Amino acid sequence: MTRHTTTWGTDPFGYSAWNKNAIGFEDIVSRLKEAAMQVPQLPTYPPYNIRKVDDDHYVIEVAVAGFGKSELDVETKENVLTVTGKWEGESIPPDSFLHKGIAARPFTRSWTLADNIVVQNAEMLNGLLRVYLEQFVPEEKKAKKIPVNDADPGDGGGGSKPQLLTEEDKKYKKVGLDHHGGSF
Repeated sequence: MTRHTTTWGTDPFGYSAWNKNAIGFEDIVSRLKEAAMQVPQLPTYPPYNIRKVDDDHYVIEVAVAGFGKSELDVETKENVLTVTGKWEGESIPPDSFLHKGIAARPFTRSWTLADNIVVQNAEMLNGLLRVYLEQFVPEEKKAKKIPVNDADPGDGGGGSKPQLLTEEDKKYKKVGLDHHGGSF
């Protein structure tokens, strides 16, 4: 991977610009930056797939040929899913192989999960370990239908009584804020 050292210097993806322009995203930007810096160091064994089943479900499939269930460990801690394999198979003398293409060696694989991703379960079938993930959207984040009510003709329409602005309200309205920090 080529790193650009133009105007960004040691910040090849422009993450510092996000910190200047996005408020409350510091944790996400930090996690993306850490993940980007780890890409050249990622192990390639064992191979795996990540599938999106639907909008809320994912499956990570890890090729674990030669490993038994007791030799695998699946763990989540602080939004990191880690799969570890410890080879406990029989010890075969290396000189007895004419060709050894199955690399049953110990491994550790990790994936960083978003805050709203939960590991549901894991299963093994035909040399594949499948880890099932689900994305939970909190009720307050889900789309809601807002009913449109009929206005009471006696209140002047709009359902609320007219209010007079105080001098303090007028001062804040000039800059687009109410005196509590919200916008008009």
